Parts: sequence; structure tokens; C-alpha cells
Amino acid sequence: MPTDQRTPVLLVTGLDRDLTGAAADALGASTPGTVVVHHDVRDLTAGVVLRTVTERGPHGPVVTREVLELAHGCLSCTLRLDLLPLLRTLARRLDVTRVVVHLDPALEPEHLCWALDEVALDDGAVETAGDSVRVEAVVAVLAAQRWLDDATGEDALADRGLGATADDERTLAQVAVGQATCADVVVLAGRPGDGWAAARLDAVLDRLVPGVPRTGLDRWLSGPEAVLAQVGPGARRGRVPSAHDPLLAGEPPLDEDAAVVLVHLTAHRPFHPDRLHDALDVLLDGVVSSRGRLWLATRPDRALWLESAGGGLRIGDAGPWLAADPEDHALWAGVSPERRVAAALRWDDAHGDRDVDVVVLTHRQSPLAIRAALEAALLTDEEFAAGQDVWSRWPDPFGDWHADPCEASTPADADGAHATTREENP
Repeated sequence: MPTDQRTPVLLVTGLDRDLTGAAADALGASTPGTVVVHHDVRDLTAGVVLRTVTERGPHGPVVTREVLELAHGCLSCTLRLDLLPLLRTLARRLDVTRVVVHLDPALEPEHLCWALDEVALDDGAVETAGDSVRVEAVVAVLAAQRWLDDATGEDALADRGLGATADDERTLAQVAVGQATCADVVVLAGRPGDGWAAARLDAVLDRLVPGVPRTGLDRWLSGPEAVLAQVGPGARRGRVPSAHDPLLAGEPPLDEDAAVVLVHLTAHRPFHPDRLHDALDVLLDGVVSSRGRLWLATRPDRALWLESAGGGLRIGDAGPWLAADPEDHALWAGVSPERRVAAALRWDDAHGDRDVDVVVLTHRQSPLAIRAALEAALLTDEEFAAGQDVWSRWPDPFGDWHADPCEASTPADADGAHATTREENP
């Protein structure tokens, strides 16, 4: 059986630069031929990025630092103009067996994973960095004492001095939750404040990243390879999920623990746009995260994707329903076999594969209140019977890109917009 000859890449992510730096350095020291790369984007607003490359030399680490001046100070330029080409260059070196990317907190791991396979390295060419490297694992380093507060709050990245640009309005919670949910390994630094806080943190992580190995920072620093060996065959390893993937993958616990519980709502009728818009407030208080696929009555052809973390929420495009054009063979061929099977199992003669599938992870908000608010936003029997001709005339408060609080604007560049795009890539 042929083996993947691409150079393995490990991504180390987290909100604390010192903790992630220590975790990345441990990987660099554990295996010969490992190169550690870090882009410090704290001065990105001035168009300046500090790149550090660390290699093992005969007498210890060899560190090379270079100041990069970018014409446009944005995360996309940092990836496209330097990090992605650098990964290809390192992959072509015979003395490099593995690359560790120590991600700045502003660089979200899921976006980098997407860019590896989707961003062309040269104008007019089809080659991507993913042709030369593969993600072996994403390692998320979480500060155990404060991570849950960060993941459920309303502070912006800029409030912690972590924003990529002056107008980067991503919240700390959105980034913290995104780092954890992308992880194949979770490393906990320190301890929660008390036993109750420890139980709550465990309950949240058991449901947010079920089946993902967790370890302490001390154990990681003394032997990261042993921890990586626990990553199972079903791990994401950089795969960007689609809106039509199972929301309860990994079989998370469905019971309540330390007041933490998952609420799973499914429905075979659409949401009323105005009532859904009002109901979203229930997801912005006392909820760790929510995600899922939405069927909106005013949008019969496109699925929407919902994701929230703490006090921030986004709704974006999730691509066409298969029922939008059942005779479009290219549409059907371009989705995964799993999606085709799932669509066939729930297929309705009138509405095809359209449905609602949402999971909410709550730690303070009442599960009954969440379910009641979302169910009240679904069409009533009378509204459902009225049909699409009536639905299409209703006002729709959702734009092409929606965020709550409503006055918030999109992040500084395409990185934020990507976070709400869940179309499948053939």
C-alpha cells in the first residue's frame, strides 16, 4: 500500500504565546530533523511580521529571525506570501523530517488547515502547500485556570492584546473555542482554581472534543511523542469539517455533568427568519458554543451554518441543499458519500434533504430555555402548510454574513469570513 510521502506538519495553537512556545519547543527537541516555525504578528498593523525558524544544530538549537515587511498588513498575506511557501521550501529539504508551526494566537488553526489545500502558491499555478505537507496533528495548549472564562466571555481579542489588526473584532471566545475544537491533542497548563472548576472544565472538554487525548503540560514537555501516539485513526488531522458532517461525532456524553449539557435540536421544517433572529439571543448568555445547519424559510436553495462561542455568533453560507437541483449530477457527485447517504435517509418528497440540525453546549443557560426558544422559531403547522410562495415574501433580517451583536462588523480580512463558510470541497 502506498504511503503518504508528504512532510508531516504539527500545528501548536493557544491563547498564551509563552505556553504554546514551550509546547512547540518540546516537539522541536524531541525528534531530529524537526524545524519549528513561528510568525509573531503583534506588529501586523504596521505591515511587519517577525519570523523565527528554529532548527537543531550539532551544538544546540540554531535560531534564525527575520523581519518581514508586508505591503498589506493582514493574516491572509502572512499565510500566502510567507508561511505557505516556507512550508513547501522546508518540505523539499532532505534534512527536514517534520515541521512544527507555532501559531500566533491571531492565526486560527482551522483557517491554516484550509489554506494548505486551497491557496495556490504561485500565480496561475494549481500547486498548494498541501501538495508538499500534511497535518499530522493540531495541538491546543489551554490555560486550565482561565480557559473556560475566556471561552464563554464577550471580550474581543484586542482586549487581551491579541488582535491581528486594529479592526479585528473577533472575540476571545470564538478563537479559544475554535482552537480547542480543531485539536487532535489538548494540553492543559496548570490547574483549575478548585474541584468544581476542574469538574466543569472536564465536562466541557468531554463534550466539546470527545475522544481527543488530554494531558498536562508537564507530561507533554517530558515526552510529547508518547502523547501524540494516542491520537486515533478518526482524528481530524487538519480536515476542515463541512456543515453536513455529524454534529455528535466522537460520541460525546449526552447527560448533564457539573451543570454542563449538550442540547441537540433536529427538525424537518424551516425556521421563521424574524423569530430565529430574536431567538439567537438565548445562545449568547451561559452557552459555551453552538453549531449546526439551518433551514431558513426565506432561503430554499442554500443551507446556512451557525456557530457561536461565548458572546459571539456567526451565521454564514453552507452551500446548496441537494434538493435545490436534484437532477444536478455534478452537485451530487461533489459531496461526500456520507452526505449522500444521510440525505437519502431523511429525504422528503416535497423538501428533499432540507432540515435543521443544531447542537448547543451550555454551562449556565437552561437547556429547557434553549430548546423552547429555538423550537418557537420553527414554522407553525399553519405557516408550514402555506408553502414556499408565502415564505419567500417574508422579511429576512439575515444578510450574506451575519454576526451578533448585530452592530459588529466582519474581521479584518478573509480569515474571519472563512469561519462561516462550510461548503464541501470535492
